[in-house]
Amino acid sequence: MRIIVVGGSGFLGGELARLSVRDGHAVAATYLTRPGEVAGVDWLRLDVRDREAVADLIGVLSPDVVVNAAFRQSDWATTAMGAAHVAIATSRAGGRLVHVSSDAVFSGRAITYAEDRVPDPITPYGAAKAAAEVAVQVITPTALIARTSLIVGDGGSSHEALVHSLAAGREQGMLFTDDVRCPVHVSDLASALLELARSDHAGMHHVAGADAVSRYELGCLIAQRDGFDPARLPFGRRADTDVPGPIDVRLDCGRTQRQLRTRLRGAREFLR
Repeated sequence: MRIIVVGGSGFLGGELARLSVRDGHAVAATYLTRPGEVAGVDWLRLDVRDREAVADLIGVLSPDVVVNAAFRQSDWATTAMGAAHVAIATSRAGGRLVHVSSDAVFSGRAITYAEDRVPDPITPYGAAKAAAEVAVQVITPTALIARTSLIVGDGGSSHEALVHSLAAGREQGMLFTDDVRCPVHVSDLASALLELARSDHAGMHHVAGADAVSRYELGCLIAQRDGFDPARLPFGRRADTDVPGPIDVRLDCGRTQRQLRTRLRGAREFLR
Protein backbone atom coordinates (compact mmCIF):
# COMPACT_ATOMS: atom_id res chain seq x y z
CA MET A 1 0.00 0.00 0.00
CA ARG A 2 1.23 3.52 -0.83
CA ILE A 3 0.75 5.87 2.14
CA ILE A 4 1.32 9.60 2.51
CA VAL A 5 1.51 10.98 6.03
CA VAL A 6 0.85 14.72 5.84
CA GLY A 7 2.53 16.29 8.85
CA GLY A 8 4.86 13.33 9.16
CA SER A 9 7.53 15.22 11.09
CA GLY A 10 5.20 15.73 14.07
CA PHE A 11 4.87 13.45 17.07
CA LEU A 12 1.91 11.45 15.75
CA GLY A 13 3.04 11.71 12.14
CA GLY A 14 6.41 10.18 12.96
CA GLU A 15 4.78 7.21 14.67
CA LEU A 16 2.42 6.73 11.72
CA ALA A 17 5.40 6.73 9.36
CA ARG A 18 7.36 4.30 11.55
CA LEU A 19 4.53 1.79 11.83
CA SER A 20 3.76 2.03 8.10
CA VAL A 21 7.38 1.26 7.21
CA ARG A 22 7.42 -1.59 9.71
CA ASP A 23 4.33 -3.08 8.06
CA GLY A 24 5.99 -3.02 4.63
CA HIS A 25 4.15 -0.10 3.04
CA ALA A 26 5.68 2.42 0.65
CA VAL A 27 5.69 5.59 2.74
CA ALA A 28 6.07 9.26 1.92
CA ALA A 29 5.78 11.86 4.66
CA THR A 30 5.66 15.63 4.50
CA TYR A 31 7.27 18.29 6.66
CA LEU A 32 7.31 22.09 6.72
CA THR A 33 10.59 23.07 8.42
CA ARG A 34 12.67 19.92 8.76
CA PRO A 35 12.23 16.24 7.84
CA GLY A 36 11.58 13.56 10.41
CA GLU A 37 14.05 10.91 11.47
CA VAL A 38 12.21 7.72 10.47
CA ALA A 39 14.29 5.67 8.04
CA GLY A 40 12.75 4.15 4.93
CA VAL A 41 10.49 7.17 4.37
CA ASP A 42 10.51 9.51 1.38
CA TRP A 43 10.57 12.89 3.15
CA LEU A 44 9.00 15.70 1.12
CA ARG A 45 8.65 19.37 2.00
CA LEU A 46 5.06 20.63 1.77
CA ASP A 47 3.17 23.68 2.97
CA VAL A 48 -0.46 22.58 3.19
CA ARG A 49 -1.55 26.21 2.88
CA ASP A 50 -0.41 26.05 -0.78
CA ARG A 51 -3.32 24.42 -2.60
CA GLU A 52 -1.44 23.85 -5.86
CA ALA A 53 1.57 22.32 -4.10
CA VAL A 54 -0.69 19.90 -2.22
CA ALA A 55 -2.51 18.94 -5.43
CA ASP A 56 0.76 18.42 -7.30
CA LEU A 57 2.38 16.24 -4.62
CA ILE A 58 -0.61 13.99 -3.98
CA GLY A 59 -1.46 13.85 -7.67
CA VAL A 60 2.04 12.71 -8.66
CA LEU A 61 2.36 10.12 -5.87
CA SER A 62 -1.18 8.78 -6.35
CA PRO A 63 -1.35 7.17 -2.88
CA ASP A 64 -3.77 4.53 -1.71
CA VAL A 65 -4.09 6.27 1.67
CA VAL A 66 -3.45 9.79 2.90
CA VAL A 67 -3.38 10.42 6.66
CA ASN A 68 -3.59 14.12 7.46
CA ALA A 69 -1.96 14.85 10.81
CA ALA A 70 -0.88 18.42 9.96
CA PHE A 71 -1.98 21.32 12.16
CA ARG A 72 -0.80 24.49 13.83
CA GLN A 73 -2.79 25.62 16.84
CA SER A 74 -2.31 29.31 16.11
CA ASP A 75 -2.77 29.11 12.34
CA TRP A 76 -6.25 28.84 10.83
CA ALA A 77 -4.86 28.52 7.31
CA THR A 78 -2.83 25.40 8.16
CA THR A 79 -5.42 23.70 10.36
CA ALA A 80 -8.62 24.50 8.45
CA MET A 81 -7.74 25.46 4.88
CA GLY A 82 -4.85 23.00 4.74
CA ALA A 83 -7.23 20.17 5.58
CA ALA A 84 -9.51 21.23 2.71
CA HIS A 85 -6.55 21.30 0.31
CA VAL A 86 -5.55 17.76 1.35
CA ALA A 87 -9.14 16.53 0.99
CA ILE A 88 -9.52 17.98 -2.51
CA ALA A 89 -6.22 16.54 -3.70
CA THR A 90 -6.88 13.10 -2.18
CA SER A 91 -10.35 12.96 -3.71
CA ARG A 92 -8.99 13.83 -7.16
CA ALA A 93 -6.25 11.19 -6.84
CA GLY A 94 -8.79 8.53 -5.85
CA GLY A 95 -7.16 7.82 -2.50
CA ARG A 96 -8.54 7.02 0.93
CA LEU A 97 -8.38 9.95 3.40
CA VAL A 98 -8.00 9.63 7.15
CA HIS A 99 -8.19 13.06 8.77
CA VAL A 100 -7.02 13.54 12.36
CA SER A 101 -9.20 15.90 14.40
CA SER A 102 -9.36 16.84 18.08
CA ASP A 103 -11.53 16.96 21.17
CA ALA A 104 -10.92 20.73 21.00
CA VAL A 105 -14.03 20.95 18.79
CA PHE A 106 -16.11 20.62 21.98
CA SER A 107 -16.78 23.17 24.72
CA GLY A 108 -16.91 20.73 27.63
CA ARG A 109 -20.43 21.73 28.61
CA ALA A 110 -21.74 18.21 27.94
CA ILE A 111 -18.63 16.53 29.46
CA THR A 112 -19.10 13.20 27.61
CA TYR A 113 -19.31 13.41 23.82
CA ALA A 114 -20.56 10.75 21.43
CA GLU A 115 -19.46 10.76 17.80
CA ASP A 116 -22.71 12.29 16.56
CA ARG A 117 -22.47 15.28 18.87
CA VAL A 118 -22.41 18.64 17.04
CA PRO A 119 -19.18 20.59 17.67
CA ASP A 120 -19.41 23.71 19.83
CA PRO A 121 -15.82 25.02 20.00
CA ILE A 122 -14.83 27.88 22.31
CA THR A 123 -11.25 28.49 21.13
CA PRO A 124 -9.82 29.55 17.75
CA TYR A 125 -8.01 26.20 17.44
CA GLY A 126 -11.21 24.29 18.19
CA ALA A 127 -13.06 26.37 15.58
CA ALA A 128 -10.36 25.65 13.00
CA LYS A 129 -10.56 21.93 13.72
CA ALA A 130 -14.36 21.99 13.46
CA ALA A 131 -14.14 23.86 10.15
CA ALA A 132 -11.68 21.26 8.88
CA GLU A 133 -14.10 18.47 9.77
CA VAL A 134 -16.89 20.14 7.79
CA ALA A 135 -14.63 20.68 4.79
CA VAL A 136 -13.46 17.06 4.78
CA GLN A 137 -17.00 15.71 5.10
CA VAL A 138 -18.28 17.86 2.24
CA ILE A 139 -15.34 17.30 -0.11
CA THR A 140 -14.76 13.60 0.59
CA PRO A 141 -17.84 11.89 2.09
CA THR A 142 -16.00 8.55 2.20
CA ALA A 143 -13.20 9.97 4.36
CA LEU A 144 -12.71 8.84 7.93
CA ILE A 145 -12.38 11.59 10.54
CA ALA A 146 -10.73 10.56 13.80
CA ARG A 147 -11.11 12.82 16.82
CA THR A 148 -8.51 12.20 19.48
CA SER A 149 -7.31 13.72 22.76
CA LEU A 150 -3.97 14.44 24.45
CA ILE A 151 -1.28 12.31 22.81
CA VAL A 152 1.41 10.85 25.07
CA GLY A 153 4.27 8.47 24.38
CA ASP A 154 7.40 7.15 26.00
CA GLY A 155 8.95 10.56 26.60
CA GLY A 156 8.62 12.34 23.26
CA SER A 157 5.41 14.35 23.56
CA SER A 158 4.98 18.00 24.44
CA HIS A 159 2.93 17.00 27.49
CA GLU A 160 5.77 14.87 28.85
CA ALA A 161 8.31 17.61 28.16
CA LEU A 162 6.17 20.11 30.08
CA VAL A 163 5.88 17.80 33.08
CA HIS A 164 9.64 17.24 33.14
CA SER A 165 10.29 21.00 32.98
CA LEU A 166 7.77 21.81 35.72
CA ALA A 167 9.05 19.06 38.02
CA ALA A 168 12.66 20.19 37.50
CA GLY A 169 11.79 23.85 38.09
CA ARG A 170 12.89 24.88 34.61
CA GLU A 171 9.52 26.30 33.65
CA GLN A 172 6.75 28.29 35.32
CA GLY A 173 3.12 27.24 35.09
CA MET A 174 0.67 24.77 36.53
CA LEU A 175 -1.25 21.64 35.71
CA PHE A 176 -5.00 21.96 36.04
CA THR A 177 -6.88 19.63 38.38
CA ASP A 178 -10.25 20.36 36.76
CA ASP A 179 -9.14 20.04 33.12
CA VAL A 180 -10.07 16.48 32.16
CA ARG A 181 -9.27 14.63 28.93
CA CYS A 182 -8.84 11.04 27.67
CA PRO A 183 -5.09 10.77 26.90
CA VAL A 184 -4.03 8.20 24.33
CA HIS A 185 -0.67 6.53 23.73
CA VAL A 186 0.80 7.56 20.39
CA SER A 187 1.41 3.94 19.36
CA ASP A 188 -2.18 2.93 20.13
CA LEU A 189 -3.48 5.93 18.20
CA ALA A 190 -1.25 5.35 15.17
CA SER A 191 -2.09 1.64 15.09
CA ALA A 192 -5.80 2.40 15.29
CA LEU A 193 -5.62 5.01 12.53
CA LEU A 194 -3.79 2.64 10.18
CA GLU A 195 -6.26 -0.13 11.00
CA LEU A 196 -9.15 2.21 10.21
CA ALA A 197 -7.40 3.27 7.00
CA ARG A 198 -7.47 -0.34 5.82
CA SER A 199 -11.19 -0.66 6.60
CA ASP A 200 -14.22 0.61 4.73
CA HIS A 201 -15.44 2.71 7.66
CA ALA A 202 -16.22 6.35 6.96
CA GLY A 203 -17.39 9.38 8.89
CA MET A 204 -16.71 10.38 12.47
CA HIS A 205 -14.78 8.16 14.87
CA HIS A 206 -13.50 8.85 18.38
CA VAL A 207 -10.05 7.41 19.03
CA ALA A 208 -8.83 8.26 22.51
CA GLY A 209 -7.72 6.53 25.69
CA ALA A 210 -9.99 4.59 28.03
CA ASP A 211 -9.31 6.75 31.12
CA ALA A 212 -10.61 10.24 31.83
CA VAL A 213 -7.88 11.99 33.87
CA SER A 214 -7.06 15.58 34.75
CA ARG A 215 -3.96 17.22 33.36
CA TYR A 216 -2.58 17.19 36.91
CA GLU A 217 -3.21 13.45 37.38
CA LEU A 218 -1.66 12.83 33.96
CA GLY A 219 1.35 14.89 35.04
CA CYS A 220 1.73 12.88 38.25
CA LEU A 221 1.60 9.61 36.30
CA ILE A 222 4.27 10.86 33.88
CA ALA A 223 6.46 12.13 36.72
CA GLN A 224 6.25 8.84 38.62
CA ARG A 225 7.13 6.84 35.52
CA ASP A 226 10.07 9.05 34.61
CA GLY A 227 11.65 9.37 38.05
CA PHE A 228 10.45 12.86 39.01
CA ASP A 229 8.78 13.81 42.28
CA PRO A 230 5.06 14.44 41.60
CA ALA A 231 4.96 16.63 44.71
CA ARG A 232 7.03 19.20 42.82
CA LEU A 233 4.35 19.70 40.18
CA PRO A 234 2.46 22.99 40.60
CA PHE A 235 -1.29 22.68 40.25
CA GLY A 236 -4.46 24.74 40.22
CA ARG A 237 -7.86 25.03 38.58
CA ARG A 238 -8.45 26.30 35.07
CA ALA A 239 -11.75 27.72 36.32
CA ASP A 240 -9.78 30.08 38.59
CA THR A 241 -7.69 31.48 35.72
CA ASP A 242 -8.33 33.41 32.53
CA VAL A 243 -6.69 30.68 30.40
CA PRO A 244 -9.17 29.93 27.59
CA GLY A 245 -10.22 26.41 26.72
CA PRO A 246 -12.65 23.61 27.53
CA ILE A 247 -12.53 22.18 31.04
CA ASP A 248 -13.91 18.63 30.96
CA VAL A 249 -14.10 16.84 27.59
CA ARG A 250 -14.43 13.06 27.47
CA LEU A 251 -14.69 11.32 24.11
CA ASP A 252 -16.99 8.30 24.03
CA CYS A 253 -14.95 5.80 22.00
CA GLY A 254 -17.11 2.74 22.60
CA ARG A 255 -18.42 2.32 19.06
CA THR A 256 -15.01 2.75 17.46
CA GLN A 257 -13.29 0.46 19.97
CA ARG A 258 -15.73 -2.31 19.06
CA GLN A 259 -14.64 -1.94 15.42
CA LEU A 260 -10.94 -2.17 16.25
CA ARG A 261 -8.51 -4.94 17.03
CA THR A 262 -6.16 -2.29 18.45
CA ARG A 263 -6.92 -1.73 22.12
CA LEU A 264 -7.04 1.89 23.22
CA ARG A 265 -5.44 1.76 26.65
CA GLY A 266 -6.02 4.31 29.37
CA ALA A 267 -3.30 6.53 30.81
CA ARG A 268 -3.37 4.73 34.16
CA GLU A 269 -2.37 1.58 32.30
CA PHE A 270 0.18 2.78 29.74
CA LEU A 271 1.92 5.09 32.25
CA ARG A 272 1.95 2.49 35.03
